[in-house]
Amino acid sequence: MEANAVLDLMWIVVCGILVFFMQAGFTLVEVGFTRAKNTANIIMKNLMDLAIGSLGFWIIGYTIMYGDDIGTFIGSPSLFYTVREDMHNLFFQTVFCATAATIVSGAIAERTKFSTYLIFSLLMTVLIYPISGHWVWQGDGWLTNLGFIDFAGSTVVHSVGGWAALVAAALVGPRIGKYTNGKSNAIPGHNMLYGALGVFILWLGWFGFNPGSELAISGDSAYNVAGIVITTNLAAAAGAVVSLFLTWIRYGKADISMTLNGALAGLVGITAGCAAVSPMGAFIIGIISGIVVVFSIEFIDKVLKVDDPVGAISVHGVVGAVGTLCVGLFATDGGLFYGGGFKQLGVQAIGVLGIGAWAMIATFIVLFILKKTIGLRVSEHEELEGLDRTEHGVDSYPEFGNDK
Repeated sequence: MEANAVLDLMWIVVCGILVFFMQAGFTLVEVGFTRAKNTANIIMKNLMDLAIGSLGFWIIGYTIMYGDDIGTFIGSPSLFYTVREDMHNLFFQTVFCATAATIVSGAIAERTKFSTYLIFSLLMTVLIYPISGHWVWQGDGWLTNLGFIDFAGSTVVHSVGGWAALVAAALVGPRIGKYTNGKSNAIPGHNMLYGALGVFILWLGWFGFNPGSELAISGDSAYNVAGIVITTNLAAAAGAVVSLFLTWIRYGKADISMTLNGALAGLVGITAGCAAVSPMGAFIIGIISGIVVVFSIEFIDKVLKVDDPVGAISVHGVVGAVGTLCVGLFATDGGLFYGGGFKQLGVQAIGVLGIGAWAMIATFIVLFILKKTIGLRVSEHEELEGLDRTEHGVDSYPEFGNDK
């Protein structure tokens, strides 16, 4: 193997390791933004997303996503992928798959049956995510043929997880006490330090998520990777700053949870166009993402009355869609603001709508069947007692109890 090929392979593996570490970030964000009595449950869900996703994607999901086309809808499935020369890509795509699955965890935290969640996680990683991924990231997928641009997965990964989370949260229903007399009641998370550390880890992991999607670092790809690092970082920073000042003005206080979600929104928003936009374009996308996430969280909570403890639907679903559309505006080659007309924007809209519809319909079918068979939700007693005790038989904080 020539030196450049070795360098490229190692780059993909290292970036995959960074994305793997994002699972720790998701765990910390979800734990921090929810109550102490459900800590172990959230840890277990995120751990199992990674474990089940790794097995399921290797057994069949990878070939559904990247196998030879059956039409332009799905890859040709085969069991137990063993192509030695492609193991680095299998690993890199596996951790992306686990990311899509774990987005749902936070939106349905504190009231969902663990057994039901495991089944959904499996189906998410072997069917729902791989099929829509095939449409975009396989050579003859129907959205690829249209010219749809989603470089690292604002829609393929994040919106798929976000729209699945919306359906799941709506079907499971809100936590006890969340809504009374038509009013939304805040249920504060128990540890903002965990939430903040989780966001820092996710921000770090995104430097594997986006630059790694170049799938090479030798030759001219090195300049592309450096550019992607900058667009990724600028969007995250802009998202955090604009969310901070927007909520400071609206609420009269510098809101930590919204600022943290603003940084994540900037990262999600730039993921589709990180290789297609300029640093200025990334800065503007970060600003848009930071604004959108604040109003989206408020709308979903207070108007739709869908209980999402961590804001996953807004951060990943809504902002993922907006960020994907922004490629049609800010792409330096074909974007509306760069003289490309409305063509690319139209293609981006088709992709957002098509993948969104697939994720929501497939999730609804799976969860509706589970609801009618084994059920989605724990009992009222179990929810009030906390899922750590009732589902796992532990107290995550035995010195203090898990009563809050």
